Amino acid sequence: MQPLAQPVTNLIDAFSRLPGIGPKSASRLAYFLLRSDEEIALTLATALQELKANTFFCGICHNIADKDPCAICDNNQRDASVICVVEEPLDVQAIERTGAYRGVYHVLHGAISPVEGVGPDDLKLRELLERVQRGPTRDLEGAASHPPGIAAPFNRAEATESRPTESRPTVARPTVAHPTVSRNSTIQELLVATNPNLEGEATAMYIARLIKPLGVRVTRLARGLPTGGDLEYADEMTLSNALAGRLEM
Repeated sequence: MQPLAQPVTNLIDAFSRLPGIGPKSASRLAYFLLRSDEEIALTLATALQELKANTFFCGICHNIADKDPCAICDNNQRDASVICVVEEPLDVQAIERTGAYRGVYHVLHGAISPVEGVGPDDLKLRELLERVQRGPTRDLEGAASHPPGIAAPFNRAEATESRPTESRPTVARPTVAHPTVSRNSTIQELLVATNPNLEGEATAMYIARLIKPLGVRVTRLARGLPTGGDLEYADEMTLSNALAGRLEM
């Protein structure tokens, strides 16, 4: 069998490291780029470079952003007294697509999972507690107290790092004056939107025990029947949750 050219082999190996991409899919992607216009390959290469160089974590909500604070935290039209706690940045996009939520977010970057060795100290729970204690009025002031835009480049391993004493690489950006936002002086509600699985439930219970003593209302996303579904195909747990969360008409 004639060996492939080394650049093609290297690209296939690189694609194969991506989640959900096997050797055959990696080969198809590599040969597509090989046959396509040079502009497509160069655009992809530039996008990958900018992804690592120009993205980092928001200093308030820890979502992936290209400025600090992010567009949501810096939006005066958002209700900063309500914080929605999610596991991953993609969860923020899922909730934003509904257009039904106008509060702010806090990204944990994972969920408590003893099996995988992920504990509370590996998540952004300490930052959540400090944020609730600090209150929404001081969120942007706190972000502006350190040089805005100086944050660690996006790195999945660093997302779960909880020890602030370790030095991290920084990306320097121009200092931007953030406006003082007139909002409620306390957090009114913490909406826990972790996944409805074992790890998500454990994380939600931990957050409730952590935040409720502060006098903040802690709520959980409702669970029940999907729109357009049939009762006969629903499992017992889904029906139980739907009955428990029934609404008055």
